[in-house]
Amino acid sequence: MGIALEVNGRSHEIEASPDTPLLHVLRDELGLIAAKLGCSLEQCGACTVLVDGQAQFACRLPVGELLGRSIVTLEGLGTPDAPHALQRAFLAENAAQCGYCMAGIVVRAAALLARRSENPRGGELDDQEIRVALRDHLCRCGAHNRMVRAIRRAAQESGS
Repeated sequence: MGIALEVNGRSHEIEASPDTPLLHVLRDELGLIAAKLGCSLEQCGACTVLVDGQAQFACRLPVGELLGRSIVTLEGLGTPDAPHALQRAFLAENAAQCGYCMAGIVVRAAALLARRSENPRGGELDDQEIRVALRDHLCRCGAHNRMVRAIRRAAQESGS
């Protein structure tokens, strides 16, 4: 069945069953491999993408529910020549180790920064707010403190 999806600002027509998980379409059909398959249970966050600006787990999200919605993956946040503020900050803070969970964490952080810029709460983004935003992500590398610093740095750079 033909399904039209908007991914990273581009329209795609894919042949898939409406109940096919978005993650499989992104990786297998569109070649977007930043989001990873971790648990397949919406519990690790490695598969996180943005759907209409909201962080969503792609491992179980049926593509049939995404018609007319905007999907953004890590590949859609920035490019090597023009990286997103978060990508620059994660590099500057050396906030990634193995990288398996990193795409999901950066995408979730992008949703956090966008939400804060749309609804300013006053004051700088604090560590607790960042940690709460990342609570659905599992990372075993021990880079959490550097990730928090990177997200705070990106927030300061972008004015969020």
